[in-house]
Amino acid sequence: MSKKTVAVLFGGQSSEHEISCLSAANIIHNIDREAYDLVLVGITKEGHWVKVSRVEDIEDGSWRESKVGAVLSPDATERCLMIHEQAAITRVKIDLVFPVLHGLYGEDGTIQGLCKLARIPFVGCGVTASAVGMDKGVAKLVVHSLGIRQADFLLVTSRELKDMCAVIDRTEDRFSYPVFVKPCNAGSSCGVTKVHKREELAEALREAARFDSRILIEECIVGREIECAVLGGGARPVQASGVGEILAAADFYDYDAKYYNAESKTVVDPELPEGSAEEVRQSAIRIFDALDGYGLSRVDFFVTAAGEVIFNEINTMPGFTAISMYPMLFAARGKDKKTLVKELMELAFEREA
Repeated sequence: MSKKTVAVLFGGQSSEHEISCLSAANIIHNIDREAYDLVLVGITKEGHWVKVSRVEDIEDGSWRESKVGAVLSPDATERCLMIHEQAAITRVKIDLVFPVLHGLYGEDGTIQGLCKLARIPFVGCGVTASAVGMDKGVAKLVVHSLGIRQADFLLVTSRELKDMCAVIDRTEDRFSYPVFVKPCNAGSSCGVTKVHKREELAEALREAARFDSRILIEECIVGREIECAVLGGGARPVQASGVGEILAAADFYDYDAKYYNAESKTVVDPELPEGSAEEVRQSAIRIFDALDGYGLSRVDFFVTAAGEVIFNEINTMPGFTAISMYPMLFAARGKDKKTLVKELMELAFEREA
């Protein structure tokens, strides 16, 4: 049986560029090289696509110095990567794309749309689930239709900030402080502010508007941060892992607490109020299905001291680093990284069968 060729895309233009590189290296180490040939394609923060020779180049960061370009052709009759070095262009047939891209321009339906145009199977959620999952405002509207509890919220646009006093008054009519202010489309808590008083709100709204034209204002939920991994779709029933808890070394789990503060901890299968873990698992599957999820996602919740389960957000291409919750949760259920990566790739081929 001949090997299939897989293009692994990593890096990207989002704030999660470095985490994408760590996730990609971890995934590459767990792909069966007897079944697959790999073509590694890095995307710089500026949006330049380059062919990368070795996983070691990803790990030490030298991949960004590559002089060999590599772009995915949208031409469905070619189904290829176009490799260009100096004046020469080589076309490499691709059987599968593994887009290890977190956040904007990768997890938001853009790369997925390109793969659909090219008619190349790809790992993970499709265009709809990726776009909706990335947009916190739209995702909340979908979850509201399911009757699943979530933080109360207001949606405002950057245009409305021209009358800042009116936006602040609407917020205070709806909520007590503190509140969270978030851009609808941004990854890893970028542009997110916890606002404790009126004087901080205008600055928080302007900060969120730097990242997106649509802004989410949410009530503050006091609860434990609980995550659940899901896997499956199509002919394969969706599986939910056990649950994990985030112990953030900050007031909330912002970007620095998530990736750079060694005091932040993760706990697999924490003790929760009776029935809460199973409610998290079932709610994760319902949300994944409602968004037309496929392949993988991580669904995040709060659990209060009384055991109430409250949806927070969904990540359709969750982190896959050595310490990321998604692979850890399935490892705790006996599914190691090699098995998990193999199943994700098989699911991608099955969707197009």
